[in-house]
Amino acid sequence: TVNQAGAIGAVGATIMAGYRLCEGQRFAFAPALLALTSVLFILVVTALYDTNIKNITTPEDELGVTLALIGVAGLVIGIAWSMVRTLRIEDTLKGVMIETAKTTSLVFIILLGAAMLTSAFRAFGGEELVKDFLNSLPGGFWTQFVIVMAVIFVLGFFLDFIEIAVVVVPIVAPILLADPGANVTAVWLGVMIGLNIQTSFLTPPFGFALFYLRGVAPAIVKTVQIYKGVIVFIMLQLSGLAIVGFYPALVNYLPERLKLTSDSAPPPVNPGLQYCLEGYVHEALEEEGGALRAAIAEARGLDLSALPRKLRRETEESFEAAGAAVAGIAEITAAEQAVAAEADGYRPIQQTVRAIEAKIRRIEARLEDEETILGRTNTSDAARARAEARAAALTAERDALAAQIPAEWEPARDAFAALTKAENDARRTYRRNADKAYQPVEALLGVLEGTPALTAFRPEIVALQEAVAAAEPKEGIDLIREVERAVGRIDGASDVSKPLTAARRALRGRNPEPEKAAEKLAEALEALDEAVTWREEADRALRPGLTAYLEALSGTIGLRSQPKLPREVALSVAACRAVHRDLSLNF
Repeated sequence: TVNQAGAIGAVGATIMAGYRLCEGQRFAFAPALLALTSVLFILVVTALYDTNIKNITTPEDELGVTLALIGVAGLVIGIAWSMVRTLRIEDTLKGVMIETAKTTSLVFIILLGAAMLTSAFRAFGGEELVKDFLNSLPGGFWTQFVIVMAVIFVLGFFLDFIEIAVVVVPIVAPILLADPGANVTAVWLGVMIGLNIQTSFLTPPFGFALFYLRGVAPAIVKTVQIYKGVIVFIMLQLSGLAIVGFYPALVNYLPERLKLTSDSAPPPVNPGLQYCLEGYVHEALEEEGGALRAAIAEARGLDLSALPRKLRRETEESFEAAGAAVAGIAEITAAEQAVAAEADGYRPIQQTVRAIEAKIRRIEARLEDEETILGRTNTSDAARARAEARAAALTAERDALAAQIPAEWEPARDAFAALTKAENDARRTYRRNADKAYQPVEALLGVLEGTPALTAFRPEIVALQEAVAAAEPKEGIDLIREVERAVGRIDGASDVSKPLTAARRALRGRNPEPEKAAEKLAEALEALDEAVTWREEADRALRPGLTAYLEALSGTIGLRSQPKLPREVALSVAACRAVHRDLSLNF
């Protein structure tokens, strides 16, 4: 973050000042070498050990944390040593802090003034005026964008980049980001504005770079020559702005890649990833679809007779859903192609009608103001007459605009809406089938993995029967609850935990029923034996086949059920999301 980057920069500057102020003296580089060695030591330790204090479980973890603390202590000593030098030598630290306070105060004064200006601007309806002006321009988003960029470029001749960033950007950015036709990202818009604002350093008469150059250039170099020479660099800056505008992936790809490959990446089931994820699955199935279909067919041939009826039905439905999901990707592609085929013919009439409707909404807003005037009891006859005349004119203008809407608009809209609905339905059906194809089988394997843990509870339940029979009801409740909770933590062990719960409840209340509790404990033991029997048989017969089935699905239709996107998939999705996608036809 900005704060972390600033802190690292301040620490680095302090360490550098620590040896520059003592240049030529003995041990001048000692604190810097200590800090650098400590940083390298910390990097090595964190690469070899788990240094999370909360996760200490082994002596090796304790050693790693201890070594990391030693490295941190060395780094702190190096920083403190350098800071003492900057404080004592020439009062450097005090001077730096005073200059920093001045700069910070300057920025905050600008921010306060900008906040006051923008608040007043919005309170008097200025933002709505700007929005109405930009939305009334022909050409959609790109016309608005070019106008805004041109205004920022001209302001760069006279204003500092800070004033432009805190006054202009908060007004125009929400308007540009809300346009579904461009569907631009905030990162891309921020970089575009930043590149544009950079030209303020080069543009006369107040370009900072020009003043810097004027300060170091010899007297023979005239100011006019500097102004002429900077034109080439301004053109280069504007060329870079145009390149980034035409290729938004240059800006968007790296943030998307870092986000999707990081430890805090969103899960594959995140709604924002589905469009690109389904595109990746479509491409993968074109290459590996035959192997996936063969894996599904092989899974359907597994003998599921060892499973209980409910699990057997869910597993069979999973195999069917897997085949439906593979077919669903083809349906999505066909529906998407149908929408794309009609989009070019639908877009002109849709843009025309939406522009007319936008004008009608603005007129209706003005009509509401006139109706408010007419509704006031203290309105004079002359003012009422003027308001009625304006309202009549606005009504006539609104009706004239409404008459310009083509007669074929509603049939075209309904036909295109049917196509987009078919695409959305195909996507929802695919996602439902993809989840159903993977998750029940994954849950079944989790149940089978718990077989050894469940088997280990048989002696405990046998001992529990004897202990409960000899104990008081209250003590027996506590004994049963302890075993019940432990069994409940095993996947799919509800058939065993339910009789235990019934046995515990039989001992509650004013009239405990030890006999019923003993009966329920016997049922729990019987249920445990049955569960272990079918689990062991299913584990031998089904585990290899089910594991192969999940492995075949995990890279395609099973991606939604993974905890994190594989790196290859994450890179593909990042490249897809880096490109702006037009959503205007959906509105």
